[in-house]
Amino acid sequence: MNSAWYLENDIIPDISVGIDEVGRGPLAGPVVAAAVWISSAGIAMLENSELPVRDSKKLSFNQREKVVQWINAQPSDIVKYSIGEASVQEIDSKNILQATFLAMQRAHSQLDAKEKVVLVDGNKAPEFGSSEVITVVKGDNKVISISLASIIAKQHRDRIMVDLAKKYPNYGWENNVGYGTREHICAILRYGSTPHHRKSFAPVKDLDTASQNILNIVEILSTPEPKSSKPRVG
Repeated sequence: MNSAWYLENDIIPDISVGIDEVGRGPLAGPVVAAAVWISSAGIAMLENSELPVRDSKKLSFNQREKVVQWINAQPSDIVKYSIGEASVQEIDSKNILQATFLAMQRAHSQLDAKEKVVLVDGNKAPEFGSSEVITVVKGDNKVISISLASIIAKQHRDRIMVDLAKKYPNYGWENNVGYGTREHICAILRYGSTPHHRKSFAPVKDLDTASQNILNIVEILSTPEPKSSKPRVG
């Protein structure tokens, strides 16, 4: 095939699945992975369209949404995908790398893919049963299935954080989606962390301690001193 996505020239896309994740760096929220299978015909359709398909971080919400809408409008013999998540509790108990692998494996298993090759963004990957695993550094700019996985996972995770922001409105998650912006860090100092913050991440743990110390100082300063009784004379 003459795909501009060079790796697809070497690997038949019909026998491969692309996997990518988002959310390894934020201070709050889950890590999310997506697995995508797309046929040769689907790749040709995308390349003939005006849809922007590349690293999801380089696209706006609306651009990503158009790609997701296109995917959802296609039959499963053209393109299909699934999503896997690892919770904050799993991130804290297993570490972020192992939680990321868990999300990837969940996405792959839910796709029920019979393809022989799994293409994973980055330089590390978990096992996916008997499938051959190929890691691709910057794969979201080289492999169309990985790029689509990046876009799907990003949209899914952003929606999770926007929904959580309605319950926890002080942290700006509708804008920072859990990343450590100045607004987010100041909010942790002021209000403390939530059950959706990653307690194993040093900034959250340190800020939680600082926040509690500040609250203790404020409480001490705001507590009126007890009236001293005059000593009895004689």
